[in-house]
Amino acid sequence: MDVERQPARGYRADIAFDGEKAVPGGALVLVQDGVIIGVEPGPALAPDGFEVTYLPGTALLPGLIDTHSHLCGNNEPDALDRLPSLSPDELDNAVEAALAAQLAAGVTAVRDLGDHQWAVVDRHRRRPHGPTVVASGPPITSLGGHCASMGGEASGVEELRRAVRERADRGADLVKIMTSGGVLTPTTEIRACQFSLEEVMAVVDEAHRLGFPIIAHAHALAAVEQCVAAGVDGIEHCSCLGEQGMHTPPELAEAIAAAGIMVCPTLGHELSRMAGPPSPAMAALLKRSGVTVEDRLVQVGELHRGGVTLISGVDSGINPVKAHGDLTLAVIELVASGVPPTTALASATSLAARACGLTDRTGRLRIGLDADLLLVNGDPTTDITAIRNARTVISRGRVINPEPAT
Repeated sequence: MDVERQPARGYRADIAFDGEKAVPGGALVLVQDGVIIGVEPGPALAPDGFEVTYLPGTALLPGLIDTHSHLCGNNEPDALDRLPSLSPDELDNAVEAALAAQLAAGVTAVRDLGDHQWAVVDRHRRRPHGPTVVASGPPITSLGGHCASMGGEASGVEELRRAVRERADRGADLVKIMTSGGVLTPTTEIRACQFSLEEVMAVVDEAHRLGFPIIAHAHALAAVEQCVAAGVDGIEHCSCLGEQGMHTPPELAEAIAAAGIMVCPTLGHELSRMAGPPSPAMAALLKRSGVTVEDRLVQVGELHRGGVTLISGVDSGINPVKAHGDLTLAVIELVASGVPPTTALASATSLAARACGLTDRTGRLRIGLDADLLLVNGDPTTDITAIRNARTVISRGRVINPEPAT
């Protein structure tokens, strides 16, 4: 796209959510050169020179943020397994297709938590247009551990510290560590830790020494407990899988909340894409996890009731059930877990921006931030399913799927 000066625009809706709360009477958001320059009460008039888009029956909210994506993944059952065989050009094409799908669904920022051999960090993190991307590079994992094929294997305290420094040197935005096995790596144990507490603490210490947030993948109950003890900044999945299944001990939820650790439970399951009986690979995956979506929603509800701050991310790109552009499903499933609609909306806007280090850029309807906006049919503050009804998406002031102004 070209970089010419953008025209002054206004976007008005009778219903608005500012990233933290519903706005009575809706709002008019004024945009110039990709930045929000005004947020006015709904009936306010736009200054001269502003072309105003008003779509009756819509709600206006900040663009959404998917806090857990794998942009190199192509949504297929073998999305992660095929990564080592892809050329740089094929990886780049996969990332571009993923970002296009995200944007079409109203996602204007993405946190990539595991690329292949630095593809996202090196070539897609600083983008002039489209979704804002923050990225970890290959996740740090044990030798032969979960997602080892991405290129992040390390062992021992000194080697793990070097791995953190490598991410800083390569220009990553954060550090991710796989503290337990994973569902999609059959050779690992999802109910067991991949590192000792000393090793995880070394990674956390080195990341914080360098000023980087440290995000941990953890399915096992023991791994979640390890993450809290080590002082990570965020936990992905946080499934609390133990011998008795998936359950969050109340004292553990309280400890996570007290430490200010943000949790992305990676909800969002489009089960309709499993046409017919599951494939052998998918059947093995389901058997391996040993839980259902219903079980998962109950356990996420335990986290919420324990005071844990939840953010929304899909683990998008890893298979057909969790595709790029499915973030709205994750938000809807949060509400099904017992989270109020406005809190669920915040999990994909202002809270997600905080988790991604983007509060100075996006996640709110606020003057000075990027003009990342989403207009949807209906009122998601009372009926969360309305968030799926994207009408118009604006990314850094650029209209992605324009509707005629009225």
